[in-house]
Amino acid sequence: MSNKLFKKKQKDAKEVSPSIAKTTINSNISSSQVEASIIDKLSRHFGASFEEATKEQIYKATAITVKDILLAKKREFKQATNKSGGKRVYYLCMEFLVGRSLKNNLYNLGLTDVYSEILKKHGYDLNELYEMEPDAGLGNGGLGRLAACFMDSLASLNYPATGFSILYEYGLFRQKIVEGWQMELPDVWLPGGEVWLSPRTDKTFLVKFGGNVKENWTDDGLTVEQVDCEEVEAVPYDMMVSGADSKGVSVLRVWRSRDIDTFDMNSFSSGDYARATLANNKAELISKVLYPRDSHYEGKELRLKQQYFLVSASAQNIVADHMKYYPSLDNFADKVAIHINDTHPAMIVPELMRIFMDDYQYSWDDAFNIIRKTLAYTNHTVLAEALEKWPEDMMRRLLPRIYQIIHELNERHCRHIYDKFLGDWNKSSHMALISGGVIHMANLSIMGSHNVNGVSELHSDILKKSVFKDFYDDTPEKFTNVTNGIAHRRWLCQANPRLAKLLDDTIGNSYKKNGPDLIKLLAFQNDNSVLDKLAEIKNANKKDFVDLLLHDTGIKLNPDSIFDVHVKRLHEYKRQLLNALQIIALYLDLKENPNLDIVPQTYLFAAKAAPGYDRAKSIIRLIVNLGEEIAKDPVISQKLQVVFLENYRVTMAEHIMPASDISEQISLAGKEASGTGNMKLMINGAITIGTLDGANVEISEAVGKENIYIFGMTDKDVEDRWREGYNPYKYYEDNHRLKRAVDYLKHGINGNDFSDIHHYLLVGDHGIADPYMCLADFGDYCRARYDMINDYKIQRDWNKKSLVNIASAGRFAADTAIRKYAEEIWGINPIE
Repeated sequence: MSNKLFKKKQKDAKEVSPSIAKTTINSNISSSQVEASIIDKLSRHFGASFEEATKEQIYKATAITVKDILLAKKREFKQATNKSGGKRVYYLCMEFLVGRSLKNNLYNLGLTDVYSEILKKHGYDLNELYEMEPDAGLGNGGLGRLAACFMDSLASLNYPATGFSILYEYGLFRQKIVEGWQMELPDVWLPGGEVWLSPRTDKTFLVKFGGNVKENWTDDGLTVEQVDCEEVEAVPYDMMVSGADSKGVSVLRVWRSRDIDTFDMNSFSSGDYARATLANNKAELISKVLYPRDSHYEGKELRLKQQYFLVSASAQNIVADHMKYYPSLDNFADKVAIHINDTHPAMIVPELMRIFMDDYQYSWDDAFNIIRKTLAYTNHTVLAEALEKWPEDMMRRLLPRIYQIIHELNERHCRHIYDKFLGDWNKSSHMALISGGVIHMANLSIMGSHNVNGVSELHSDILKKSVFKDFYDDTPEKFTNVTNGIAHRRWLCQANPRLAKLLDDTIGNSYKKNGPDLIKLLAFQNDNSVLDKLAEIKNANKKDFVDLLLHDTGIKLNPDSIFDVHVKRLHEYKRQLLNALQIIALYLDLKENPNLDIVPQTYLFAAKAAPGYDRAKSIIRLIVNLGEEIAKDPVISQKLQVVFLENYRVTMAEHIMPASDISEQISLAGKEASGTGNMKLMINGAITIGTLDGANVEISEAVGKENIYIFGMTDKDVEDRWREGYNPYKYYEDNHRLKRAVDYLKHGINGNDFSDIHHYLLVGDHGIADPYMCLADFGDYCRARYDMINDYKIQRDWNKKSLVNIASAGRFAADTAIRKYAEEIWGINPIE
């Protein structure tokens, strides 16, 4: 491009760029405006033209133009929200697994084709730019992905919403498999991801740790302040999520920790540089890593600091924003809804009490009444070890004022329980906020909220009948259910464009805004041309994934095999080990008879194990070595392949889900709260094999028993089995294939001994063997798999099952869940 022409393009960009956002909001943006805007960003930020810029600079310039559009769209939506005077929701979660932003925002803005055209004109492929963006290191698993899906739905439905979390510098970790073992490496995502963050240094807040509580009686009453404490500055950065075909924009505000103490110049001058920067490093540790390992005291303390840092900064922000528009906090619950997503943000209860009482002089009773009407809590687990508890002495030392408030909340709460249940000490013990020297965060969340919900019908029922039965007996009106959902526009329309096109051609595109409209596809379940097209789409998606994996890892899969997918967090209750045992049994069958006539099967595992979770890491090692041993057999490897995909993340999931044939959802009944991976696989046409656990129960109801493969014990069966006494040897001795598979662990797999897992399954730690009862469900699991593989041979019937699953997945759209939260829990309305 000539210098003269380049300067003219710059001039055009300056004229066009300010209006690009407004025209986009009205869906009238032109290709020339996009082109001029990108040119402007390249010039301003990188001093380069299209011809001179690197691919990374092109990506960042493109992203900045999209962010500008979002900023303008957010400003317009905020003005409409303020004008309405309506209620807003604030969603607190320790993680938001947002994945990549460029593709999602362009799709939701309706600008994918426009940007693709311009970039292609200048020799760039938009899909290649997508690959330049790292997955944001702000989340880990289903909890964070659900929160991200909800941000998308809130914006798409025009609800005013802000999410709060922490700006983790390194995220959880980048997983590397070395000789079968999981290694944790830093997840360095910000060099490419910071382009989506807008710093808001005008909204910083101080968070205090340690020190002492000083009380003074004045003419106006008691004043309380925390003195001689460590002060950390919370600096906010905003990441925006555009709604799809809507005016709405959700804001994810993430807090970065920063030291505010003066620089230690004396230490620096004397050459003690480490001491000079000590306070700064200590403060910045808070926002360094998601879920630091808590198997030692320092890790526990850092996690507690992270959680309070999140809730204190967010609570101060929410109250300050409210006070900008209203003269007092009296109407706080009428204008604000705050959601506690799992127990990590539970300290929002005492933190709001602190602000109301210490900063705004509210009485205890008035403050608590307002706060309880404001807060709602979602429980995401029935596992006792996941219901957080903090040592009382740690809380007292690190957060002295918060401890005082929790202690008083506990005194009043226990008095209420004692009076209502006529001195029932069992209930008092189960429901107390403080007992046995620990503070129970789930109890704090329930006591401080006006609503408590589970995330599937089965899970919510278990909460009421078992986990929180005492609370349910006290206030049954608090408890409800909202089944989880997925952002179907991302997990279907964006991840599987071939399937989306078929849906558009058969049922129209109304399902994109109204997920339940997918049910219209049932009209085509006997249409052979549609069923054949579904098969073509699945095969094409599998070939795409095969090519991608070969390019990225050198691993070659058989696209003509059945893709059996087990992707989720690695935990014993999710029973990746049960899957591995049946693979070992099948492998040994093939070793005994290599000519066994079976459908070629490819097992794809992907999961991260928590850094301190040794059992989970051992299971990963088993799966990796099993795959390597099978790959060495030239005959069996043609029929059976096992691959562990390292560093599972959103972007990988977006490639795997459309290529999957079988969805493994095999947790022990009663342990999985809901699951969302099951929904993502289902909407992409995979067939579920699973227990009646979590949302599997509702998936089974939706598709009918003939379109899902259910096996194993129910949650009641599990309870009965434990009550009677679980004896793994009974199943081990009664099932020849199982016994042979379990014993093979000691025989050695790929030259490695797995006697530790053999011991775990039959003897266990402290006499408790196999707490998730893999052996008890093994026989029925193999039966269900046998039926499933046989049914796969009749492709027309299998495709019909796939169609029914796609059509029935609409009820699990996140939009449906968000409407229920908005109408029944938060009491918020969409902005017109």
